[in-house]
Amino acid sequence: MMIMEKSRTWLLGLLPLTHSRFSHSTFLLLTLRCAHFVVEEPMVIGHECAGIIEEVGSEVKALVPGDRVAIEPGISCWRCDHCKQGRYNLCPDMKFFATPPVHGSLANQIVHPADLCFKLPDNVSLEEGAMCEPLSVGVHACRRAEIGPETKVLIMGAGPIGLVTMLAARAFGAPRIVIVDVDDHRLSVAKSLGADDIVKVSTNSQDVPGEVEQIHKAMGADVDVTFDCAGFNKTMTTALSATKPGGKVCLVGMGHSEMTVPLTPAAAREVDVIGIFRYKNTWPLCLEFLRSGKIDVKPLITHRYGFSQKEVEEAFETSAAGGNAIKVMFNL
Repeated sequence: MMIMEKSRTWLLGLLPLTHSRFSHSTFLLLTLRCAHFVVEEPMVIGHECAGIIEEVGSEVKALVPGDRVAIEPGISCWRCDHCKQGRYNLCPDMKFFATPPVHGSLANQIVHPADLCFKLPDNVSLEEGAMCEPLSVGVHACRRAEIGPETKVLIMGAGPIGLVTMLAARAFGAPRIVIVDVDDHRLSVAKSLGADDIVKVSTNSQDVPGEVEQIHKAMGADVDVTFDCAGFNKTMTTALSATKPGGKVCLVGMGHSEMTVPLTPAAAREVDVIGIFRYKNTWPLCLEFLRSGKIDVKPLITHRYGFSQKEVEEAFETSAAGGNAIKVMFNL
């Protein structure tokens, strides 16, 4: 076990709240829900973090005080069938930062298992280390979808997860990536980060046929794999319609808990639908991508704040307002 050094922990990944009350690092969230996880009492949030080790337990051999580490935020049981088979992200007894009822890492110090703390390469900053968490989602999605040098990729949604999925797909060798969104600014960011083409769409489901034509024109070839990083009826409908026969659609976002989508036509074209939940065994690869320069996450960090009461409130307001905010970073 280890404790992270006070004032040197980096944390990011704010929830889009519009009304919050703050008391030090405890936040009152009234009606926050993600799938079947529901906040029912005040809790500390935060799950994207890195820091410097202050103390280690007697059995810790690979790390020492002073080491800079990126932190994987989920502690699985290692006893259930999922864990024994290596799919520990599906562990039913997972204790995951900021997932009710487990408190998160938005604090001056945390205690965490040593085998979930990954030493940062010398040329990787604490900020980049904290970004390993969202990047892991994209890496896990690319592994599930078997992205490679011959895979042409469509991404629905140019939010933070869509962008890290795009960066991961490129690192896995995808030769052409088209990204779709409703927002001009997000699309411009995606283009600046390396998207081969962008397509602006609407929220109107009646527009799907025409938008699929635009997507095919932008891709200039068949869509092998589509990542739906939004998870709405319309985005999934577009994904299923745009993907080639025999292709794959990977559902990453969870915008809707239930969807009505054209599965029968997709099944008739043998389009495989796969899902992901968090990630597994991704931190070493994420750190290697960052060390080697194959992925640069620094442009995704758009705002930085300290950890005073005033700065915390301002950070949450910035995140809630949207605008040009992608990732909002706390420096503790």
